[in-house]
Amino acid sequence: MNARSQTFELTVEGRQVDEAVASIFHTVLFHRSLGKFRYKEEGSYSVGTVGYEDVDCDFIDFTYVCCSSDNLDKDLKKEISDFSEALRGNDGPGSGQISLEFFQKKKNRWPFPPECIPWEVWTVRLELIKLNNEHERQVCREKVGDMLTEKILYIAEVMNRHDYVPKMPNQSEVDLIF
Repeated sequence: MNARSQTFELTVEGRQVDEAVASIFHTVLFHRSLGKFRYKEEGSYSVGTVGYEDVDCDFIDFTYVCCSSDNLDKDLKKEISDFSEALRGNDGPGSGQISLEFFQKKKNRWPFPPECIPWEVWTVRLELIKLNNEHERQVCREKVGDMLTEKILYIAEVMNRHDYVPKMPNQSEVDLIF
């Protein structure tokens, strides 16, 4: 199975890395989150709602929506922070990429672990710039906000397409998809 792949390229200041990546990944996760599954019996289930909240960026003129899940936010922030620190470090390359991958597990025979088959990959490539004064920072702040607005609208457009998404699993197969 070939995974669908989306790549976003952004030029940002070092302090904008975390917010830029988080806004894109949280938007993707918000659109891909279905809510809690409650199985009544095999093949019959109900899906709960997903809570959401607005996030105002500190270093970008931008606000985005994310799932209101402390665990999801904490895990995502840790991964993004590790990436950001490596990117901005003294011996960092000044450019890099980070990906969010959705996959389905395929059971293998014992003793082999399940095989992970990606069906969608979202990648953010970043180029770091250094700005000399506050005026340049303000212009960059607005420009990155405008770029992120375009990216978020594109994500919504992609999510509305009728592309492959794993079918709803039986209760015994939930851990293979979610």
